[in-house]
Amino acid sequence: MEPTPRRAARVLLVDDADRLLLLRGADPARPAHRYWMTVGGGLDAGESLVDCALREVAEETGLRLRPEQLGAPVRHEVIDFPFDGEWYRQEQDFFLVRVPAFEVSTAGHDVLERETIDAFRWWPLAELAATAERVYPPDLAELVRGSLRLAGRPC
Repeated sequence: MEPTPRRAARVLLVDDADRLLLLRGADPARPAHRYWMTVGGGLDAGESLVDCALREVAEETGLRLRPEQLGAPVRHEVIDFPFDGEWYRQEQDFFLVRVPAFEVSTAGHDVLERETIDAFRWWPLAELAATAERVYPPDLAELVRGSLRLAGRPC
C-alpha cells in the first residue's frame, strides 16, 4: 500500500531558558504508543507553510505569533509513519521561534487532539537528549541545539 502524502509545518517553541515545548500524544490505533512531538500539523488546502505554522501554534497552544517571528525553516525532511491505521509520507519543515515561557491553552484543540494529546512539557535540552521516552524526531535535541547555534544563541 502506498502511503498517503501529507505536507506539514512543525514549530520549535524555545523559551528564554532554552527549554522546548513538546506535546505528548498517542496513536489511536496503538494507544500504548505514546510519544513527545513538536507543535504543528498538516497544511489545509491552499494554506502556506507559514500560515499553517501560525494556525497550528494558536490551535495547539493558544499562543498567537506573527509571520515575521518564524523566519526561514531550520530543517526540511520527509518521513513515513503510521497513524490511526494508515500510513503517511509527510514532507515537513521545522521553524524555530524564541518565546517567553507561557501557559498552554488547549481550548483550540479539535476532537482528535483532545483524544490523543494528554500532556505538554517545557523540556530542558539536556533532559530531552537523555530521555528514554519516545521523541519525534529522534534527534530533536540536536536539531534545536544546532538551530540555536545558527541563530547566534549557543546553548
